[in-house]
Amino acid sequence: MQNMRDFLRSNLGRSLRDLNELDRLAAAWPVACGSALAAHAELTELDPDRVVHLTVSSSEWMQPFLQMRTALQNDLARIASVRLTGIHFEVKSRPKRSAPFAPPAPRLRKKK
Repeated sequence: MQNMRDFLRSNLGRSLRDLNELDRLAAAWPVACGSALAAHAELTELDPDRVVHLTVSSSEWMQPFLQMRTALQNDLARIASVRLTGIHFEVKSRPKRSAPFAPPAPRLRKKK
């Protein structure tokens, strides 16, 4: 399996030349970090400063990404043939839930 990843890492960049940079980065992402880890983050932007932004699925997954930040940036840039100056991870925000609708409670009449 490692030999296949090495092969893909070395050859993927050449096969992605016709794609725009963000698409090349997205295609290179599972190769750079492995499909299991890649499933927990999504590339969202390559900003003008050449920083790639990723949204992480939960705070539990943030730590592994932060520990691998430098290696992921270097591998991603090399595989996708895209110059990067940084990599930024952000935890996916969950939509705020509104309170469930509850009809007003019936009023009780006092007996006289």
